[in-house]
Amino acid sequence: MTALARRLAATLALVAFAAAILLFAAAAQNPPATAAPKAQPAKPKPPAAAPSSPAPATAPAPAPAANNGREPDLAFGAFQRGYYITAFALATKNVDDKADPKAMTLLGELYANGLGVPQDDKKAADWYKLAADRGDREAMFALAMFRLAGRAGPRDRDASAKWLAAAAKLGQPLAAYDLALLYIEGQLFPQDFNRAAELLRVAAEAGNPEAQYALGTLYKGGRGVPKDIHQAVYLFGLAALADNIDAEVEYAIALYNGDGVTRNQEAAAALFHKAAMKNNPVAQNRLAHILATGIGAPANPVEAVKWHLISKARGETDLELDDFVAKLDPDKRAAGEAAAKKWIDELKKGPPS
Repeated sequence: MTALARRLAATLALVAFAAAILLFAAAAQNPPATAAPKAQPAKPKPPAAAPSSPAPATAPAPAPAANNGREPDLAFGAFQRGYYITAFALATKNVDDKADPKAMTLLGELYANGLGVPQDDKKAADWYKLAADRGDREAMFALAMFRLAGRAGPRDRDASAKWLAAAAKLGQPLAAYDLALLYIEGQLFPQDFNRAAELLRVAAEAGNPEAQYALGTLYKGGRGVPKDIHQAVYLFGLAALADNIDAEVEYAIALYNGDGVTRNQEAAAALFHKAAMKNNPVAQNRLAHILATGIGAPANPVEAVKWHLISKARGETDLELDDFVAKLDPDKRAAGEAAAKKWIDELKKGPPS
């Protein structure tokens, strides 16, 4: 990912959305489980497992953090610090002593990823199921991902959708996003853009850039929500701050044209260049126009030819740029063609530096 410093040229245009960085960072401090144990007694005792992780066998208990008066979760604290065997022991104790569903989810996570214990999808799914049955939304989401991927059993989209719906109802943002896509798709559920927009808003407000971009497209098209270009561009800007390439392109288009935001063609050009470097053909095409006309960035016909030919190789057709290239000085055209060929050849080996 390109660092935020690479966005310097677009800073003035994006400053109104700086609060999103804090929101996204806060959400990232407590990542959800990534995926899901059979009915057992209320205080199930997991089997002892031999360590399989390079993490230390024991670790000092994490220092209690301020938690609004609630007892700190030492097991999760150990997990966050990489003390997986300690996390396993503390979570097991919490299950034995309190039948704590969050501890069950943590045990599922450890087994799902082989952290401190041998990787075991069946045990992970059993622990996730116990926690989900006790109302833990992260376990519900994890089970949905297990069912969708066919881990610990056959793939089951219906069961996955059921757990996504349960987790989304409790406000799990990734579940809300995935469920919204199912409502947009209209196969497992009747197509419902209103419901999709509600779910995307849950995920977007939690800082999920994909949800911010998707909700922005609904506002742009007026599907499931009133058409509102200002709200659409605001959401594109939030997602662009988190390096969502599609959102960067949409926000750059809005900046360049002054749609829903104050026009800033220089900032738009910088964003188009950033997305073009990530091989987005639309951004490459727009950048070629900018470099051909000199509006938003100094004219550079060689670079204009290069980006046009690269985007054309990716399926973007543009008769206006074809005409620009045809009328260009042969030496400049040849230089642009050589630069484009080098880029395309490099892409076959891997992303260009």
